[in-house]
Amino acid sequence: MTQVQATETTLHSDDFALFGLPRRFAQDPAEIDARWKALQRQAHPDRFASQGEAAQRLAMQWAVRINEARQRLLDPVRRAAYLCSLDGFPVRAEDNTAMPPAFLMQQMAWREALEDAQDAQALEALRAEIEAARARTLAAVEQALDTHHDPKAAAEAVRQLMFIDRIRQALLQKQHELAEARERRR
Repeated sequence: MTQVQATETTLHSDDFALFGLPRRFAQDPAEIDARWKALQRQAHPDRFASQGEAAQRLAMQWAVRINEARQRLLDPVRRAAYLCSLDGFPVRAEDNTAMPPAFLMQQMAWREALEDAQDAQALEALRAEIEAARARTLAAVEQALDTHHDPKAAAEAVRQLMFIDRIRQALLQKQHELAEARERRR
């Protein structure tokens, strides 16, 4: 098998196979980065200079593929969604917004608390609550994927994580705006 053929095969493997990692949710970010660096060294287009333009183009595609895989593997929400998809249960967040009633109520409470928060202490208390919920949900995803092998339950939890991350971003934005307003008053 030529280097180009090996590259073509690698381009079509899943992210975990590409990085030589077990197909599971729990991953070591340092290990992902170490394997990314090794793969990037192998895929560098200069290594294919003697094989011509087509080989260099393929090497560039390989480098892009490696970078995309790294980003997906490092982000726990994207990694979980990817695993669900590989197991036949895509998250479908864009067209499946079904959530348990208790989580819907929690979403509403967080949104109201975010709107009502007027100081750093209130925002920090809300942030701590949201971070705790995120940690619990990530643990549930890990258990669903790695222990119970239940990608359907994991996909439901990933949709919840996506909402948690959106409210988290909104909270961080409000904290930033509040800090800027305090700075302007000084």
